[in-house]
Order: sequence, then C-alpha cells, then structure tokens
Amino acid sequence: MQIIRFPEKNTWNTLLQRPAFDTRQLEATVSAILADVKATGDAALRKYTQQFDKVTLTDIRVTAAEFEAADASLDESLKSAIRQAALNIEAFHRAQIEPVTMIETMPGVQCWRKPVGIEKVGLYIPGGTAPLFSTILMLAIPARLAGCSEIVLCTPPGKDGIVHPAVLWAAHFTGITQVFKTGGVQAIGAMAYGTESIPKVYKIFGPGNQYVTCAKQLVNSAGIAIDMPAGPSEVAVFADETCVPAFVAADLLSQAEHGADSQVLLVTTSEKVILEVEKEVALQLALLPRKDLAAKALDNSKLILVKDRDEAMDMLNDYAPEHLIMACENDEALATRVINAGSVFLGNYSPESAGDYASGTNHTLPTNGYATAYSGVSVDSFVKKITFQRLSREGLTALAPAIEAMAAAEGLDAHKNAVSIRLKSN
Repeated sequence: MQIIRFPEKNTWNTLLQRPAFDTRQLEATVSAILADVKATGDAALRKYTQQFDKVTLTDIRVTAAEFEAADASLDESLKSAIRQAALNIEAFHRAQIEPVTMIETMPGVQCWRKPVGIEKVGLYIPGGTAPLFSTILMLAIPARLAGCSEIVLCTPPGKDGIVHPAVLWAAHFTGITQVFKTGGVQAIGAMAYGTESIPKVYKIFGPGNQYVTCAKQLVNSAGIAIDMPAGPSEVAVFADETCVPAFVAADLLSQAEHGADSQVLLVTTSEKVILEVEKEVALQLALLPRKDLAAKALDNSKLILVKDRDEAMDMLNDYAPEHLIMACENDEALATRVINAGSVFLGNYSPESAGDYASGTNHTLPTNGYATAYSGVSVDSFVKKITFQRLSREGLTALAPAIEAMAAAEGLDAHKNAVSIRLKSN
C-alpha cells in the first residue's frame, strides 16, 4: 500500500481515483456479447459458458434434483447461519415497508401513494473466485417483502457444471425456484432480453465485476432498469489513536480479498496508526488463502495521513466509499458529517463483514463514487410508487381557478377545458 502524507486538496481528485479498465475496449467487448445473446438466446449462453467457465451445459436451468442434492450436501451449521442472517435481514427490511397514507391537500382533494412490487426482477449472483450466496439473502428477501411476483436468478456454474450448494440452498430457502446456470455479461443480457429458457425481467439487481457493471449500464441505456452501477468492492476507514490497528488491517484485507480490482483506503490523523496498520496488514496478508488476489488490490490502495478530522471527513465525502468504517473517538458525532457513503460502520466492534452477512443491513451498495447519488438496495428498490387521487365536485370547484389560470398561462387550452367542462355540467 502506498503511504501519502498531507496531500494538498487540489491533488485529491487524482489521489482518490479507482482502478479502471480502458472503457472503450470494455464497452466494445460487452456490447458484442449482449448483441449475441439478444440474437441467439440460449445458444449464446452455452457458448459463453464454455468459453469463460470451461463448462459444457445441456440444461441451463437448475433442476429439482440439483436443489435436493444441495440440501443434502450442505452442512447444518451453515444452514443455521444463513437462517440467522435471514431473520436479521428480514427484520431490518420489513421495517422499511411504509403504510399507505391518505393526504387531503385541501377539502375535497385526496392524494395518496401506494407501493406496488415490480412484477419481474432478475438477480445476478457472482460466482468466479467466491460463490456469493449471501447476496441472495440481500436481494431475494426485500424482493419478496416488496411483493415481486416473479424472481429469476442467474449465477455461473462451477467447473463441474454444478452451482455451489450454498447458492442453491439459499435460493430455495428464500423461495426462488427459477435459477439458471449462466454468469457474467451473458447473464445480464439473458435477463434483459429473454431467451428460450430465461424470461425477460423488468429490473436487474446484483453486484459484479467491471464487465457485469458495464453490461448493466448498457442494458439500462436500452430501457431495462437496474439497481445501481455496483462494481468492484471497496472500503474506506477513518481511524485515530483509539482504533485497534489489527482490526483496521483486517477490515482493509476483508475487501482487498474480493479481487485485484478492489480498493481499500485508510485515512488517519496519526502517523502511529499508519505504521501499525501497515505492519498488521503484512502479517495478516501472509496468512490468507487469497493473499495473491488481496496483494494485487493493495497495489491500488492507500494509507493517507491528514492534518485533522475535518480534513479527513472532507476527503472521505469526496471519495464516497461503498463501505465506511469509523474506528475513532466520538464516532457517532463525527458520523453526522457523512454525506456520501453506501453503508457506515461505527466503532471498533463493527466490522464491515457484519453488514456483508448478518447484521441486517443490505450489502448491495453503490461503488466507484456513485454513493454521491445512489443508495444501497432496500425494499424501495423493488417497488414502484404509484400516486392516486380523488377529487369531489366541491374539491375541483375550489381548485379550478388555480388549474385554469396555470393552464391558460402555459397556452394549454385543452387542459383548462378539462376542468371547465366539469364545472359547467349539472
């Protein structure tokens, strides 16, 4: 990790850049795969599964027998852990459901808003170097709470052509029966356009690498809704001398191990913290099974020394991290100054891993600085909010002068007449 001391503010923009591919080449590659999926459907899915996953598939859809085999093979302790996480996630997300509230804006004019679940949603669950079955809980539970009537899940198979049993068990546990063995760009295309096997959906959810993120953005530009442009994982930590350096190092490595394109950032007011965290990162990295991946991510990562807490918060808000950990004194008070972050973790005993798995909050969050404008996934992500209104004759009569005056001023006489004709009727 690179150590940077007291950077000038005019250098922050460059300093805080994320690692990225050549987007021109990326978009060209992704566009070609999407076009192929749109044109040839399942044949393209089988072709790219063979090309990228080295697996030859005859049946893309997961069968009932495969669900049963997953249930039989999965360790009971892991099932228990998934159940506990699901209880917490459901409790947190159920509290987000808003009652329908009728507002009478003036006598005889009633307005209300009703949340309606998006009928068809697609969930993308990455495989690759780690089967992210926890993401199923983060997406399927709020989708079910929102009332989505059709949930489709796509995930890449392993080298044996089988989906990881924890992924299948979590899908079945959350009520998903439509699971398909396809990953990457081709999975996003399949859910966006539909194939012989995979139904088209109205909105696509789920994290992924830069190829998946690019695919989501491209289908979004063609009219398919997406949750957010969620790309490679990242964490930023603000730490002062009240932190536990070993804890901070563990948090940094927990995100670095996601992959070579991840990024982690430590911002601190203490030279001592930088040196101790750097030492702990080296010690812990050497023991990780995924140390080679984590080491590549650390090449993109920084330890930054700033002059005071005010400058630290300004820098972190500029960075707009996916995850922000506040390992410092008076963390709650300082956290009131957070305006750009996907999810915030307060204190020495709130690891980012808690939010990733089981505390109850959602781990599908905006990355790459999109926390300046996007929220993480919630029940709201799976609903449309439709407004309703009812006006009595008396209500319309009272409101008519304002409507007619505004319509006339805009030169929209038919709008004015839609009110006037009602007032003239018996």
